Amino acid sequence: MRTAHLREQQSLGRKAVAVLPVHYPKPLLTAMDVLAVELWGPPGPPRGPAAGRLQPYVCAVVRNALAFLAGGHADALDAVLFPHTCDSVQGLATVAPDFGGWSKPVLRYHHPKGADRPSARAFVRAELEALAAELGGLTGRPLDPGALGRAVALHAAIDAARAELLAERRRLDLDDAALYALLRRGEWLWPEAHLAELRAARERLSPEPVLRGVPLMITGYVPEPMALFAHLRDAGAVVVADDYAAVGRRVGGLRPGADPLAALVDAAFAAPPCPTRGAPQAARMSHLEALYRRSGAAGVIVHVPKFCEPELFDVPAIRARFAALGAPVLVLETELETELSGQTVTRLEAFCELTAARRHAA
Repeated sequence: MRTAHLREQQSLGRKAVAVLPVHYPKPLLTAMDVLAVELWGPPGPPRGPAAGRLQPYVCAVVRNALAFLAGGHADALDAVLFPHTCDSVQGLATVAPDFGGWSKPVLRYHHPKGADRPSARAFVRAELEALAAELGGLTGRPLDPGALGRAVALHAAIDAARAELLAERRRLDLDDAALYALLRRGEWLWPEAHLAELRAARERLSPEPVLRGVPLMITGYVPEPMALFAHLRDAGAVVVADDYAAVGRRVGGLRPGADPLAALVDAAFAAPPCPTRGAPQAARMSHLEALYRRSGAAGVIVHVPKFCEPELFDVPAIRARFAALGAPVLVLETELETELSGQTVTRLEAFCELTAARRHAA
């Protein structure tokens, strides 16, 4: 399905760029008629020998991405964009051409780290202008401010629709697995097609909740394997609040304005706190607590990839914050599997049972 959609977009004269996780100015790509195809691994064992060229303590997202690129699985795309998510993703921008055989353009985007301040805003604007120039070299035409304004408005509408579905998910006739599958289609669909799907789903919101179960909040990097949600459903649980870097942390902050480039700068600082952006830990803990309380969740699942330093640095603080609230916490540190192990499924089931018992007793 992805391949067919890619070919369809290229037949319309659009370029296509593979994008590594997590945060990047997608409206800028849309404005320049470039299809973003996000590369989250992919899950499963590394495909080919190139992954062995990295240290075994490098996260599976980066190992698998290198193997995927080196194996020719992304040869139909025109370039690869590497945001400065972490040192491993940034380093891959060098490793992929040198050791992975990637011969097409390599683009980089350094998003801000840390607090909002004038120097950081000037830096972001310069990065956006530099990326626009590189994309112009790829497409053969410069950035059109009018096209950027329309792209910002389009992505703001997508942002609002995703936020509504996440906030009202218990009134949606989609279980967690179906909802996440819908939201993640935005990782590779042309934005207008994704917005149409989101709006169609929004039309199916019920006046009353249709999803019931032990309410949980989930935080982490990427929802892989997607079978996680089927296991939660079978254990009698439902996700009511999301803080995945791939999902919830990319919702909020984009607002159209007279200067669309300024709107992208604003969005870089208005998004939910994310450790890959160097968010202050205290701010992130406050955000997570507010999300937890607002959603009515009864427990927290922390789902992080093994060796993912930005995510793992915050785990002790999450444990401490929610222990102080009396909330049960389950930490799942996994590889990028295609399926959860039997041991992990047993832990999920036990956690859901414990959370349900504590909720009933309260």
